[in-house]
Amino acid sequence: MTGHAPPAVRPVVTGVGVLSAAGTGLDALADATAHGKTAFTTVTRFDVSARRATRAALLAEPVSLADAVLAAVDQACRQAGLPAGGDGAGSGGDGRAAADRDDRPPTDPDGMPVLLALHSDLNTRAVTAAVAAGAAAAWNVAGVTRVYTGACVAAGTAVADAAAVVAAGRHHRVLVAAGHLVEPGVFAAFDAGRALARDGELRPFSAGRTGTLLGDAAAAVIVEAEPQAGRRGAPVLARLAGWGRAGDAHHVCRPEPGGDGVARAVEAALARGGVAPAEVGYVNANGTGSPLADRAEASALHRVFGTHAGRLPVSSSKAVHGHALEASALLELAVTIGALRDGRLPVNAGWLGPDPDVGLDLVLDGPRTDRPRYALTLNSAFGGANTALLVAAR
Repeated sequence: MTGHAPPAVRPVVTGVGVLSAAGTGLDALADATAHGKTAFTTVTRFDVSARRATRAALLAEPVSLADAVLAAVDQACRQAGLPAGGDGAGSGGDGRAAADRDDRPPTDPDGMPVLLALHSDLNTRAVTAAVAAGAAAAWNVAGVTRVYTGACVAAGTAVADAAAVVAAGRHHRVLVAAGHLVEPGVFAAFDAGRALARDGELRPFSAGRTGTLLGDAAAAVIVEAEPQAGRRGAPVLARLAGWGRAGDAHHVCRPEPGGDGVARAVEAALARGGVAPAEVGYVNANGTGSPLADRAEASALHRVFGTHAGRLPVSSSKAVHGHALEASALLELAVTIGALRDGRLPVNAGWLGPDPDVGLDLVLDGPRTDRPRYALTLNSAFGGANTALLVAAR
C-alpha cells in the first residue's frame, strides 16, 4: 500500500452516457440494477440453434457499434454541459469554451483527449474512425487519442489513465467511451469454451452458478478536474477517489485462486485515495458467474477487508445487464455512480443459495437503501489483468 498518494487535483465525473439492455440513459440502468430486473433474452440477431447457450442481454433496437458509442458520448457531453460543434468542446481552437481560454495547461494544446475501449477484431479500425469522425463533428474534439483492447479491463484501464492525466494537471478533462455488441464470433467462442451459463441466467457468487452471459453496452463518461468543473458550473456526479491496476499472470484464462491480482488492485486504489478498507460501503464486483473466478474474487475481498468483508455490501450488476467485455468496466462504473447518486445498491440477481467458499454480504433483496461515502467497482480479464476504481459520492 505504499507508493501512492491522494491526487493533488481531484478528478470528478461530470457526465455519464449509457445504452444497455436495460434501456437508454443512466436512470434506466440504475432502476434495473437496483431492483434486479434482468435483461436476458433469446438471441435472434444471429443463429444460435447449434449453441449450448442461447441467451444474452441485448439492446432493444439494432444499431451499429459506432452509432451506439456516439449516442453514449452525446449523452455524457450534454450532461457535462459541454458546448457542441463549432462552439468547441475543448478543441483548442478559437471556439473553445471560455472557461478554458485563460487557464489551459501548456501541455494541453489539443483539447479533450478521447480514450476508447473496444474489442480487438477486424472492425476495430473502422469503428474507431467512425467514432472519431462523429465525435469531432458533434463535439469538436480532435479525435480518438488512444484505443484500449485489453479484454474485460479495457475500459477500467482507460478510466484509470483518464483520472491520472487529469490529476497530474495534463488535461482539464478527458472523454472515456466504450462499446460492445454481442456478435456471433465471440458468442461462439465463449459457448465453445463452456463459459456461458447453461441455464440461461447469470448467478454471481451463487451456489449452482454455471457461467456468464454476454451483453450489449455502450457507455461514456467525462472525467474532469474538480476546479475546472466548479468554474464551469458543471454537475459533479461522483469523484474518482482512487484507482489501481495489477496483474497476476497466473494463467491465460483461469484466475489466480487466491485473488492476488484483484487484492493488489484494490489495495492500490485505496492507498491512492487515502481511504481505509472500513470506509468502503459497497463493492460492485466483477462477479461473472464463473465458479472459479467468483471464488477467487471473494478470496481477494476477504484478504483486503478482513472482518469488514462480512458486513460489506457486495453485488455484481452483470447479473442484470450481462457481461459487456471491453465495455464492462465503464458500464459498471455508471452503475456504481447511479447507486451512490440514488442511495440504492444494485441487487445480486439470480442467486439460488450460499456458496460456503464465498462468505460475502450479498445484496439479495432490492432495492437496498444505503448511502455509502465510498464504493469500489472491480474488473478482471483473461491473462490475469485486474482494475479497481474507488468512487466517492459527490
